[in-house]
Amino acid sequence: MGLSQEELGKKCGVTRQTINAIENNKYDPTLSLAFNLAKELELKVDELFTPE
Repeated sequence: MGLSQEELGKKCGVTRQTINAIENNKYDPTLSLAFNLAKELELKVDELFTPE
């Protein structure tokens, strides 16, 4: 979607470091954050966290 980690973090109320940790499987987001991330990325929660 062309968002930086910092931009996505701001939209979801977390830091860039939190987004980075989620991307690198070092942090499991709260359910609320997972729904916010999915909304901002225009995905369903299960699509966002399905292993590749």
